[in-house]
Amino acid sequence: MGDMANSSIEFHPKPQQQREMPHVGGFGCTLAELRNLMELRGVEALQKIQEAYGDVSGLCRRLKTSPTEGLADNTNDLEKRRQIYGQNFIPPKQPKTFLQLVWEALQDVTLIILEVAAIVSLGLSFYAPPGEESEACGNVSGGAEDEGEAEAGWIEGAAILLSVICVVLVTAFNDWSKEKQFRGLQSRIEQEQKFTVIRNGQLLQVPVAALVVGDIAQVKYGDLLPADGVLIQGNDLKIDESSLTGESDHVRKSADKDPMLLSGTHVMEGSGRMVVTAVGVNSQTGIIFTLLGAGGEEEEKKDKKAKKQDGAVAMEMQPLKSAEGGEMEEREKKKANVPKKEKSVLQGKLTKLAVQIGKAGLVMSAITVIILVLYFVIETFVVDGRVWLAECTPVYVQYFVKFFIIGVTVLVVAVPEGLPLAVTISLAYSVKKMMKDNNLVRHLDACETMGNATAICSDKTGTLTTNRMTVVQSYLGDTHYKEIPAPSALTPKILDLLVHAISINSAYTTKILPPEKEGALPRQVGNKTECALLGFVLDLKRDFQPVREQIPEDKLYKVYTFNSVRKSMSTVIRMPDGGFRLFSKGASEILLKKCTNILNSNGELRGFRPRDRDDMVKKIIEPMACDGLRTICIAYRDFSAIQEPDWDNENEVVGELTCIAVVGIEDPVRPEVPEAIRKCQRAGITVRMVTGDNINTARAIAAKCGIIHPGEDFLCLEGKEFNRRIRNEKGEIEQERLDKVWPKLRVLARSSPTDKHTLVKGIIDSTTGEQRQVVAVTGDGTNDGPALKKADVGFAMGIAGTDVAKEASDIILTDDNFTSIVKAVMWGRNVYDSISKFLQFQLTVNVVAVIVAFTGACITQDSPLKAVQMLWVNLIMDTFASLALATEPPTESLLLRKPYGRDKPLISRTMMKNILGHAVYQLTIIFTLLFVGELFFDIDSGRNAPLHSPPSEHYTIIFNTFVMMQLFNEINARKIHGERNVFDGIFSNPIFCTIVLGTFGIQIVIVQFGGKPFSCSPLSTEQWLWCLFVGVGELVWGQVIATIPTSQLKCLKEAGHGPGKDEMTDEELAEGEEEIDHAERELRRGQILWFRGLNRIQTQATGPRFLDLVNHKIAPRISEACTPFSVAK
Repeated sequence: MGDMANSSIEFHPKPQQQREMPHVGGFGCTLAELRNLMELRGVEALQKIQEAYGDVSGLCRRLKTSPTEGLADNTNDLEKRRQIYGQNFIPPKQPKTFLQLVWEALQDVTLIILEVAAIVSLGLSFYAPPGEESEACGNVSGGAEDEGEAEAGWIEGAAILLSVICVVLVTAFNDWSKEKQFRGLQSRIEQEQKFTVIRNGQLLQVPVAALVVGDIAQVKYGDLLPADGVLIQGNDLKIDESSLTGESDHVRKSADKDPMLLSGTHVMEGSGRMVVTAVGVNSQTGIIFTLLGAGGEEEEKKDKKAKKQDGAVAMEMQPLKSAEGGEMEEREKKKANVPKKEKSVLQGKLTKLAVQIGKAGLVMSAITVIILVLYFVIETFVVDGRVWLAECTPVYVQYFVKFFIIGVTVLVVAVPEGLPLAVTISLAYSVKKMMKDNNLVRHLDACETMGNATAICSDKTGTLTTNRMTVVQSYLGDTHYKEIPAPSALTPKILDLLVHAISINSAYTTKILPPEKEGALPRQVGNKTECALLGFVLDLKRDFQPVREQIPEDKLYKVYTFNSVRKSMSTVIRMPDGGFRLFSKGASEILLKKCTNILNSNGELRGFRPRDRDDMVKKIIEPMACDGLRTICIAYRDFSAIQEPDWDNENEVVGELTCIAVVGIEDPVRPEVPEAIRKCQRAGITVRMVTGDNINTARAIAAKCGIIHPGEDFLCLEGKEFNRRIRNEKGEIEQERLDKVWPKLRVLARSSPTDKHTLVKGIIDSTTGEQRQVVAVTGDGTNDGPALKKADVGFAMGIAGTDVAKEASDIILTDDNFTSIVKAVMWGRNVYDSISKFLQFQLTVNVVAVIVAFTGACITQDSPLKAVQMLWVNLIMDTFASLALATEPPTESLLLRKPYGRDKPLISRTMMKNILGHAVYQLTIIFTLLFVGELFFDIDSGRNAPLHSPPSEHYTIIFNTFVMMQLFNEINARKIHGERNVFDGIFSNPIFCTIVLGTFGIQIVIVQFGGKPFSCSPLSTEQWLWCLFVGVGELVWGQVIATIPTSQLKCLKEAGHGPGKDEMTDEELAEGEEEIDHAERELRRGQILWFRGLNRIQTQATGPRFLDLVNHKIAPRISEACTPFSVAK
C-alpha cells in the first residue's frame, strides 16, 4: 500500500476543501459529511441522520437515489459519483521494481564473495611484475608469454563477474514474474467477488469495485460487506463486527435502532437493503488501510534519517519504546515470526535439507582452500627453498586469489540455491494450470499440502449433488403424492395457503426466471431449496410474483431468517382484520414437533398428537428420506388482533403451528461424483460426508456416491449421537473417545458447524494411525468458516459459497464440483514429485562437482572445472533444470499410490540409490579422463598448468563430458519411483524438451567459441562424439541401476525428513527458527517495518476496535502481501 495509499491520504483534504461549497455535482451531501456520518454508531448516528436528513429516505433523496428502484444505470451518473465520492478500490502496495529485485538477488552471500574475489583477481591481473625477477618468483607464468596470453589474465575475473550478473538477472526475473503472477491471482480473486445491487428496479450482480455511493445494495446472510452504508430495511439482521471492534458478539442491526453497516464486516444472519454511503479509501476499512500505508512510509523515512544523522533523530523514535510500546513491538515482532513456524510440510523439509547441504558445502570449500594454500606454500618456500621477495608479492597474492576463487566455486556448486526456485516455479506453474481445472488457489502452499491429503470432509449439497433442487413428492390433505398433484385434486383453501406460505416465507431475492435458451431448464436464482418450493408453486399452475407484489418485502411485519441453529424460517404478516399470520418452513422432524394441528383433505384443522407425528415420520418422512429426498415441512399459525404476542420470544411465537404440507425435495447426485470418489479411495483418501440433512437422506446419497458400500464396517451418525460418543460426563470433548469414532465414521448427519469443526480438529490432532492425518474440508456457508480455517486445506464453493467461507478458505472451487478436488490432489502430488525429481538431479550434480573440484584441487593444485564453467553448470542444474523438471504435467498414475503423509522423507531410498549410482558412474568417467585422458585422446596434458596458461583440450573434454552426462541424467531424473521408461510422456512437456535442446546448443557455442573466458579450446568432431557417447551411457547406466532392487540396499538412508512435531522441543524449534531466520532475514525486513508501522498507529489510536482490526484482519493480510511466496527465499 506504500506510496499509493500514502498519496491518497495527502490528497484527501484538498478535494474536501473544494467540496465544502454546498452540494458539489448537484448532490446534497459532501464527501466529508458522509465520512463523518459513518464514524458514528447507534443512537448518535440515528440522531445525526434525523437532524441532517430527516430520515434514511431523506438521505437517499440527497444522494439522488430511490430506496426501492435504486440508481438509474446511467454511465455518466455513475462516473460522476466516482469522481466526487471515489471508487470502491483500495490501492495495493506498490510492487517491487525490477531493479529492487536485482538488488535483493545481489545480497546473496556466496555471490558477494565471488564478486569480491573476481574484482581482486581483476585488479591483480593488470599488475605485471618486473620482467627480470619473474624467474625468482617460480613458475608463475611459464609458457604464457610466448602465447601472448599474459595480458589475458583479466578475462577470468571479468567472466566471473559476467556470470554473476547472469545469475542475478535470472533470479530477479523469476522473482518479478512470480510477483506479477501473484498480483494477477489477487486481482482475479477480487474480480470474482460480486455484490447484489438494485439499479432501475432490477437486481444486478456487479463487481465489488463497481459499487458507487448512492447504490442500493441487497445484504444477505453470508455476505462480506464491500462498502459502508446505512440500512434502509432489514429482517432479523445480525452482523459480526469483530474485524473492526474485536467484540465477538453479533450486533443486531435495524433501521430504527442501529442502521450503520461497515465495510469488512460479516453478515451472520438475516437480510436487508442498504444505501451505500462510503466506498474505497473513504470507507472505514479504507481509512484504516490508508493510515497503515502512511505509518509504514513514515517509518521508512525515519529509519533512513536515523541512519544518516546522529542520535538526535533516533531520540524522536523513542516514544515507540515507552514501556508499553516496547512490549508491543516485541509482541509484534513475535507475531511477525509466528506464522513462520507453521511452515507448510514441504517447506519445512526443504529448509532443513538446504541448511544441511549448505553446511557440508561450506566445510568442503574451506578444506579445499586450506589444502591448496598449504600445498603451494610448502612447495614454493620449503621444497624449492625460495624466499618471499617484495616484488613477488602480487604474483603470490594472485595465486591465493585463484585458490580462493576455486574454494568459493565449490561452495557455489554445493549450495542448492535452485531448491527454493524449483518450489516456487513448480507451485506457480501448478497454480496457473489449476485455474483451468476450476481451482482458484488463494494460498500457495495449499497446493502441495493437498497432495498429502489423507481425508476429505465434504458437504453434500452442491458439492456431491447438482444443487438444482426440485420437489418430487408431497403430503397434502392426508394424501401422499408420489408425483406433483393436479391442482384440481387439492382443496382451494389448502392450495391458497400453500402458495402464500411459500411465496411470502422465502427470500424475495430468490426467484425462478425463464430459461436463457429454448428448451433449457428455468434459471434458479438465490437459495436452491426455496427455488424448489417456488418451482412447486409453478408446477401447481400458480404464480408467486402476484402474491409478492400484493405484500412487498417492506410490508412484512417480522422475519425470523434461516440459520443453522433454527433450521427453519418464519415470516409474520399483518392480516386485513388487524390480526397476524405466521408462515413457517423448515426441517420436517424439527417443525412437526411444533405442530399441534394439521389440515385434512377438506382443508379443515384436525388435531395432530405426538402419536400421529410418529406415524407420519414412519409412513411418510422416512420412506421419502430413504429415496434420498430432503423433507421440508410447511406450516402456519394465526394470532388474533386482541393481544399482540411478544415477537422476541421466538419459542412462544413459533409453536402450536398447523401443518399445511410436507414436501420431498430431490437434489440429484452429480453424474461424475461416484467416479471421482472411487479415484480418491483408490488413492488412499477417505471421503466423509458432513451434512445438515436427515440421516436417512444422507445415508441414501452417500450410498449413491459410493462413500459407503453395503457390507462394509462403517458408521453413520447424527450430530447428537456423535456428541454423546465423544464427550465425557462433564460435556468436554475427549480425544481418546474421538479416536474410537472417526476412523469408521463416513456420514455425519444433522450436524452443526461446531460438530464439523470438532470432527476436523479431532482427525488432525489424532495420533492413532501409523501416520498423522492431513485433512481437506469443503464448505459453502458462513458457519463453515471455523472448519475451513482449521483444516489443512479448506475448499470454498465459488458459486454457492458465501464471502465468509471464501475468506476462510485456501482454494476456491470455481465450479463447486467434487471432481475438481480430485484434480487438486493430482496437482498437489505432482508438485511433490516435481521437487523430488529436481532434488534427485541436483544432488547428483552436487556430489560429483564437489568431489571433482575437491580431489582435483588436492591432487593437481587446480580444479579441473574452472570457476566460470562451474557457474554455467550451476546455472543449468539450478535454474534451467528447476524449470524443466518442475513443469512436468500430472498423470492419472499419481492417483494410484497412497498419500505420502506428513512424515515421509523427501529423498526416498530409491532416489538415494539413483543419486549415488549415477554419481559413481560420473566420477569414474571424470577421474579416468583427468588422469589418463591425454593418453586416450593423444593430446597434451592439462594438469599442473601454470597461472594464465591457455585453455587445454584435455580439460575442455572433461568439462564437456561432465555437461553431457548432466543433460542425459536430466532425462533419467524424470522418474523417481524406479520406472523403466524415462521417455514416457516426454513430448507432453515442451518446456523440458526446449531446455534440454537449448542447453545442448549453448554448450556447443561455449566449447567451440568460448575461448579464454570459459577456459575452453575447440574440440574436433571425433572428440565431440566421444563426449556424447559417454553422455548417452547415463541412460544405459540408469537401466542398470533400476535393475538393482532397493529392498536389498539396507545400508541406504532416507533424507529430508520433516521436523517431527512431537520430538521437537521448544528450544530446537527456536534453533530451527534461527537457521531459517538467516535465510529469511531479507524477507522479514519488510515485515518488521510493517509491524512497526502498525505499532505506531496502535500507540496513537485509542480504543480496542482499532487494535483488533489491525491484529486480526490487516496484519495477516499484510504479512501475506509482504511474503506472497515466502517459499521463494
